[in-house]
Amino acid sequence: MRGRGSGVNVEVLNRGVNGDLTSGMLERFSRDVVDEKADYVIILGGTNDIGWGFDSRTIVHNFTSMYDGARNKGIGAVACSVPSVLGFDELIPPRLDLNRAIRREAEERKMPFLDLFTATADQRNKRLLEDYSADGLHLNSKGYERMGKYVFDKWLKVILEHTP
Repeated sequence: MRGRGSGVNVEVLNRGVNGDLTSGMLERFSRDVVDEKADYVIILGGTNDIGWGFDSRTIVHNFTSMYDGARNKGIGAVACSVPSVLGFDELIPPRLDLNRAIRREAEERKMPFLDLFTATADQRNKRLLEDYSADGLHLNSKGYERMGKYVFDKWLKVILEHTP
């Protein structure tokens, strides 16, 4: 992928696995990120962990292992909040709790934090905007397009503009 008007080529590898837990992400981290000699890793997960009833401490522990593992290998890590849901209001408070913890860990580590929850939710009721999902749990193509534009505008664009 070529950065918009930047003249910089960017290769993006998506190593996400549908239905995976953060423990699975952590198990694959060395192979999927370190062995690929990535410059950056965008870490987004936790939705399935919440669905299985894992508490935010467990999820954040897995994230911090990845954040610190990336830093130790000279890889820039980017933390992301999990998007909201629509029609499953009982799952919104655990997301908000997890997202606060992710933000806190990112701030402590002085690493970028991308708030995908706010970028895709109705700010009045904290529900995922209907345009971004067909089933209330998963993003549709419009939701992924919104997420991609947000990631580009809030983080990747800045990186591309400061790359010699």
